[in-house]
This record gives sequence, C-alpha cells and structure tokens, in this order.
Amino acid sequence: MASAAQAEPISTPLFLSINNQAADAALQLQDQGKSTYKVTTSLKKGTYQIQIADKAHTCGTTFGPATAGPLPFGKSNPLSSCAKDQQYQLRVLLPGNYDFTLDNSNPDAPTLKVLRATKAGSFKRQPPAVECNSWDGGAVTVSVGKTWPNGTQLRDAYSGQVATVKSGKVTMTPAVDSEGILLLEPVKSEKQVAFSWDNATVYFMLTDRFNNGDPTNDNSFGRKRDGKDEIGTWHGGDFKGITDKLDYIKSLGVNAIWITPMVEQVHGFIGGGENGTFPFYAYHGYWALDFTKLDPNLGDEAALKAMVDEAHKRGIRVLVDVVMNHAGYATLADLQDLGLESLVTDKEKLPARWSDWKPVGLYGNWHGFNQHINYQSHDWKNWWGTDWVRATMPGYQTPGNDDVTGAVGGLPDFLTESTKAVDLPPFLKAKKDTNATTLPNATVVDYLVKWHTDWVRKFGIDGFRGDTVKHLEPAAWKKLKAEGTAALKEWKAANPDKKIDDLPFFMVGEVWDHGMNKDLWFDNGFDSIINFDYQRDALNNAQCMNTAEPTYAKYAKTINTDPNFNVLSYISSHDTKLFFGDYEDTGLQRRVANSFMMLPGGVQIYYGDESGRGLMKSDGVFDQAVRSDMNWKELNSGEKAELVKHWQKLGAFRAAHPAVAAGSHVKLSDKPYTFVRQKGNDKVMVVFAGRKNG
Repeated sequence: MASAAQAEPISTPLFLSINNQAADAALQLQDQGKSTYKVTTSLKKGTYQIQIADKAHTCGTTFGPATAGPLPFGKSNPLSSCAKDQQYQLRVLLPGNYDFTLDNSNPDAPTLKVLRATKAGSFKRQPPAVECNSWDGGAVTVSVGKTWPNGTQLRDAYSGQVATVKSGKVTMTPAVDSEGILLLEPVKSEKQVAFSWDNATVYFMLTDRFNNGDPTNDNSFGRKRDGKDEIGTWHGGDFKGITDKLDYIKSLGVNAIWITPMVEQVHGFIGGGENGTFPFYAYHGYWALDFTKLDPNLGDEAALKAMVDEAHKRGIRVLVDVVMNHAGYATLADLQDLGLESLVTDKEKLPARWSDWKPVGLYGNWHGFNQHINYQSHDWKNWWGTDWVRATMPGYQTPGNDDVTGAVGGLPDFLTESTKAVDLPPFLKAKKDTNATTLPNATVVDYLVKWHTDWVRKFGIDGFRGDTVKHLEPAAWKKLKAEGTAALKEWKAANPDKKIDDLPFFMVGEVWDHGMNKDLWFDNGFDSIINFDYQRDALNNAQCMNTAEPTYAKYAKTINTDPNFNVLSYISSHDTKLFFGDYEDTGLQRRVANSFMMLPGGVQIYYGDESGRGLMKSDGVFDQAVRSDMNWKELNSGEKAELVKHWQKLGAFRAAHPAVAAGSHVKLSDKPYTFVRQKGNDKVMVVFAGRKNG
C-alpha cells in the first residue's frame, strides 16, 4: 500500500478537461509541491463535465470519478486514476474564477477539490469584448437645442467646465478620468424638489465589516478571533464606526444607509463550510437570539442613538435589516449562557467556558461541537418552544418543503402563520437581561412586529429592509408596515427637532431573484423590492454605456410612471457577488459607476463598490468571499483613492438632480450617446463620448 510519504511527482503534464475539451485547448495544472496540482479557470453559470488527464488519457493519470456523479464544492472528492470516460458533473450558479486542486499525495486515494477562487491567479481576467463608440480623448459637440435655448450656460458637473449654448450646441471635452462622460446641468439650476424614496441612493454595510469605532466591544459573550483567515468571526465594526464615517458616506451622494440586523445574535459559533474549516459566528446579523436587545458587539443604545441622530443631521435616512422568518442556531455558548445545560453531553470534556471549545482529535473540525449536543432530548421544549418555531427536535413541527414552512438554511422557522396566542419563548422567560414581556392574546407575528417596531418608536429608524420576504405570509409584512408607520409617526411627533421630514415609514424587501415586475408584495407593505435583474446587465453596461439604453428606457417607463412602484438595484451584494471581485479592474469599476449611478429608480451601493474592495478567503462558502473588511487603508492615495473621487462626483450629481432617478428618459442620439432626464423643472443631460482609444 503506497503512502503519502512514498508518492512520486507526476512527470506527465496534466490538463483540466471541461466538456471534453481537446487537450491542446485545455488548461494545464501547475505543480504545487507535495504531489498536489492546481489550475484556476473562469466559468460562467451552467453545468460542466469535468475530468483531469494527460494528453493521451493514460490509465494511471486520467483522474475522474469511479462512476459519473456530481462534484460538490469545498469537499475533497475521491478519484479513480483510471477513470476512462467517467466525468464529474459540476453545476456553477455564480460566474467567476474557480480553483481545481488535485491531491495525489496518496496515489491509492487521489482527490479533487473545487473552490471559488478569491484571489487573482497568475493571469488577470479580462471582461468579454463589447462593441462600443470610440472616443479620441478630444472635445465633443452635443446638440442640446431641443432641451435648452441658445444663451443657456451649461456646466459639466464632473469636470466643472462651463459652456454657452450656441446654434443649439455646446462643445466640451470630457475629463480624462471620467471614462468619457459629460454630466450637463444649467449653471442656474431650478430649486430642487425635496427627497423622496423614488430617488434613493442607499449605502449598504455589513456593520461588523465596515469600520471598528470601539474596539472595547469586540469580544462580547466570549467571541474570539480564530487566528487564521477570520472568515466567519466578528471583525469589530460597530455603530460608532458608522458614525465616524457618515461624512464619507454623505460625500458619495448617499441619502440613506442600510445596516444589517442589529439585535442580539447567537453567542457562539457553528462549523463553517462543508468540512467545518472555520468557526462561523453570527457577525452578519441574521441569526437572532433576542430581538429586544442590541448585540453588544455593535454597541449599546447610546451608540445607536448617536448614529441615527448624526445620520439625520446629514439628511441621511436609516434603514435596518429585519428578520421575521427565522431565529438563530443553538450553539454551545448559548446553551450555557441560557441555562440549557441539560441539552449538553460530556460536559467534563468541555472547557469552563463552552465558547472556548476548539476542534481536537477525532472531531478535528468545527462541526465537531455537535458531538456535545443531544438533539434527541425532550428538553428542547425549554428553548424556543413548540408554539414558536419549526425545527428538527423532538416535539417540534417538522419543517415543510415550501417557501413558507421550509427551514431556510436549517434555521428554526417561526410559526408566523399561527393564529394561536402564545406566551414568551421559554428561554426568554428565563433570560435575565431581556426586555421581552408577555403580550396579551399575541401571536408569534404580534411579538415579532412589536419587537422590531419598538426600535423605530425609540430611535426614529426610517424604514426596514425585509429579509427572506417570500418565506412568510404577505399579511405578516403588511402588519409590520402598519405598525412601523405608526411608530415612526409617534417618534417624529415626539422629536420635531430631530426629524428630517414628514415622510412615512419605508419598506424594501428581499424577494430572492425578483426583478422588475410589480406583484403582491406591493399590496402587502412594501414600497420597493430589491432588483436582482440589474446585476446581470451591469457588466455589459460597464463595458459600453450605450448598451444601457434599453434598460434606462424600460426602468424610467416602468418605475417613474407609477407612483406606487419602485425597485432597489445593485451591482454587488452580500449574498451574490462583488462586481470588483471578478476582474479587479479599477477602470471597469469607474465605467460601471457611470452606467449604474445614472439608473432610474433606487440604487444600492454595497460598501466598497466605490473603492474597489476585494474578495476575502471563503473556504468554498461562496458568500463569505464578498464580506471582506472595508479597504480603508487603500484609500489614502493611489488609484483606489481616485476611484472614490469618481463615485463621489457621480453621486453628487445624482443627489442634486431628482430627475436622474425619478424623471422621464429620452434618448437624443447614439453618437455620442446622449439622453435627457426631466422631473418637473429639474432637467439634465448625460453624454457618453465612447470608450477612449488606446
């Protein structure tokens, strides 16, 4: 029997075959040492047939499955070295770079692992070529006579140039760093209309990953760094960190911020990734424990109050992410902190603080903490309780298979459809520091609605972003909207000196993969829905702004002619992809800003879109790669600092002119690509000269 120590390097070049690609066109694996071989390649969304072999497909160096089957991500999958025609089937949902690693350290048991790449390889990916107008870098003459009369002075808001309309035309030279655009506005602009959510520019942050303003709160409940890649640990971002950066956020033309859920999260960790390679905490905010308390890692109520008040002083509204569908997992730390120790076995093998548990021996990964939890105990009734959630514990309703009754990610699913009056969950009744009290004749939804809207009533939160919207009944969201509206009205009446305006409570929802259609959610509490469609268009529009014309025309016609319809579009998010991560090209990031920030309807900037924030290591958990720390140190100088200035100019123009987001759209010409937006007396023109030659 050969061993890893006896393995000999493979001298014959090996190639990654994708869909039976000819060997001459296939990608050669690189020797990584210790009998491991790796290649990185770009894959689009789709299904692929995968095999590794030498050019001759020699038995002994033709690696594939013993029998055809799926190739899971993040797992060391066993291979036959004489696979013949057998291939793995790989399903790719997110386009991007992928690493394939062959481990032949034990020739009798070779393995293949595939992970989404988080760092650029030895080559730099190039976006697909898109035909576009060319620009020589010189002056551009634009016909404006149908928009402004002769003698009108126009300013390019990007460069500051001023020209007077003569014979129905103006001539200007786009700034070198503008990527070929002119943002034309009258020097003497009409008084602008007040803010409405129709022209929202929302800056979205994972609070924990944005900015650490108070390091003293970084390790609440015994939470720790792992000392390795820190993929799923708390990083220290907090309310004070946001407050400290509000002027920066305002400089981007932002008029609303969206922060991740702020309530107390589960105290401990679960195993991260299929193989449990990292401790995975609730740093993101979507695993709630106590909805009536702030998570101390984010700060206390004074810090939250300061953040909201300071945002309002700057004309920035505050949206808070809320989760009505599910609670968080049960972790070792929570079972100890909540007095649910009867659910834990082999206590003598645990450290004094169960949050200090680490993988050892037989249970050598972070999933191993499960060995100490008795999931068959009937004492689980003392946790959330069978009146509150579905879960796979004794006595609980088993999760279903549909959107409403299913368990998202295996999380305990709230019984939001129940009409039964319930008491507090058992663990909350015993939790000494909770603010939860028993409500008379209240259902699960009644409690959740009150707990969330109490924050509005106390701090003046301007709106909610609803998480996992389609996973609970529309009526629950409608009730949340009604109560949120009443709560904000109360706060504004009690705080007339702090309110920005008298706009009602606002709600935007995440309905997974929702696009530009208006449906039942708009009749059940939502003013806007997150638009998953635009991210698919963003790359083409970045390559050439002309290609955005059908999108602009459709969005303006669909959104801005219906006062009861809007969407929130994005190019990056915490659940899908990071636009900058695909190509790491600051020029492309400038161009995507040009097309994106001129989009009709609401837009959401994901923290770091404006600064070229890169990906982090993910260990195959695809959404972790897009949740890296904000790249503040890169903004002191260089191309990233200049990139921020570019986004600031575009954001300032959008903020100054409601017509950009909420106005009509009329294309004037193709060369140069020119369009006008108008809302009331606010009228602007955007000109794209083309992609610069050379």
